[in-house]
Amino acid sequence: MVEMNLNRRQFLKLSGAAAATLAVVELGFNEKKAYAASKELKIAKATVTPTICCFCGVGCGILVHTKNNTVVYTEGDPDNPINEGKLCSKGTTIRQLYTSEKRVLKPRYRAPGSDKWVEKDWDWMLDTIAKRAKETRDKSFVEKENGMIVNKTEAIASLGGAALDNEECYLLAKMMRGLGVTYLEHQARI
Repeated sequence: MVEMNLNRRQFLKLSGAAAATLAVVELGFNEKKAYAASKELKIAKATVTPTICCFCGVGCGILVHTKNNTVVYTEGDPDNPINEGKLCSKGTTIRQLYTSEKRVLKPRYRAPGSDKWVEKDWDWMLDTIAKRAKETRDKSFVEKENGMIVNKTEAIASLGGAALDNEECYLLAKMMRGLGVTYLEHQARI
């Protein structure tokens, strides 16, 4: 016979743990069924839309569950051959892109020398960007250098991101080369 020296606190802890374990086993509590049922309540009658994660260029599949025009749940797409239902830490929090209170919904502009951001409409913002890009290109465009035709500007740069798909990268590069941009980079090095 093995002798155990338990003080009163250890005895109560051991007794409580044993009672809880027996109660769960005897009552037939199934943790997996309870988790699945709780998930179903949240997404019952939700519209499921398959999409691709926007955080990097891997292309993991995500299922977005929406109710009443709001995202209620996101999960990895088990039918996607890339991630097979698994998501990284960024992918699991993708819902926050839509539901965050810090999400910027309208374009903002801060004038030179100002310390305040002002909301502007899209037409004004796009026109201003196009106008300034043209002004910058016109001021800095070099047609010839050392007798050679170069047709370039070094006053504009472009940096692509891994969240862009191949088609977006192609169009961005094509547009920048059309402007004569020489500083054309991509942060993912792909």
